[in-house]
Amino acid sequence: MSLLELDDLSVTYRIASGEVPAVRGVSLTLDSGAALGVAGESGSGKSTLAMALLRLLPRDARVGGRILLGGEDIAAMKWGRLRAVRWAEASIVFQGAQHGLNPVRRIGEQIAEPILVHGLAKPDAAEKRVAELLGQVGLPAWRARSYPHELSGGQRQRVMIAMALACSPKLIIADEPTTALDVMVQAQVLTLIKDLVAEHDISLIMISHDLSVLADVCDRLGVMYAGRLVELGPSQEVFHDAKHPYSRALAAAFPTVGDPVSRLAPKGLGGDPPDPMDLPTGCPFHPRCPIALEECSTLDVKLWPAGDDRAAACVHVRAKEEAS
Repeated sequence: MSLLELDDLSVTYRIASGEVPAVRGVSLTLDSGAALGVAGESGSGKSTLAMALLRLLPRDARVGGRILLGGEDIAAMKWGRLRAVRWAEASIVFQGAQHGLNPVRRIGEQIAEPILVHGLAKPDAAEKRVAELLGQVGLPAWRARSYPHELSGGQRQRVMIAMALACSPKLIIADEPTTALDVMVQAQVLTLIKDLVAEHDISLIMISHDLSVLADVCDRLGVMYAGRLVELGPSQEVFHDAKHPYSRALAAAFPTVGDPVSRLAPKGLGGDPPDPMDLPTGCPFHPRCPIALEECSTLDVKLWPAGDDRAAACVHVRAKEEAS
């Protein structure tokens, strides 16, 4: 049985001027010990998807479909059960560690809090657990006495990872955990996450706009556009041989290290993502797509098979499958 299953998940925000469909019909599974990357531009729905997994969305969000964690329906959980699941079975690493930590509490207290709240240890044992966790993320035990402002950005992000590991969860959701860090520190934090997930056999969902980051850390990769999955498959294959034109554009948007041509003339993607309240008909990507066909503006695309363990929501993929 899969650790996590999303079945036709949808999230709609209710605002004064109408409804905003942020996630539309996403279905996927995550096995125990596996790592899934979710990529897309800002506004593609990836962070909303992450928040929905632990019912962290605001009150104006309406969620449809099913989210099963270990076979349990997240939407059907009573508050007490949901509280027990958060941290202990699934935890989240937010994008901005500076805003995720309480500035007037020492970091050791903040790491120990979920351990004590879930009754996993007495105060003395929790203190030892904090020292152990800090060691796992490459920080000395004495840093437990520090306040967040006394740490660098990379150190604060390591503290957030230690907090996520505190209760030994089965799943960690990392929402753009390295966006605010410089390149060298980003590489260190990514290596840390990769090693910890492998060492503790934890399942991982990592959210990012950077396909190269996800391809390095994750086994599988899903690409989102306008709230939908437009491609899904093994991460290296999606990164190096994308089947959807949007995935190819994302991969090409980042210059290749050591290649002055790509650095001086990076390939971008023209136009902007569509307004979720005014989505184009047919494939939502067709107004920006360099290979769009006439039928792309009318056909309701879906994920079609695109090779072994791969799928893409593109009429060119469907045409190749039908031809073969």
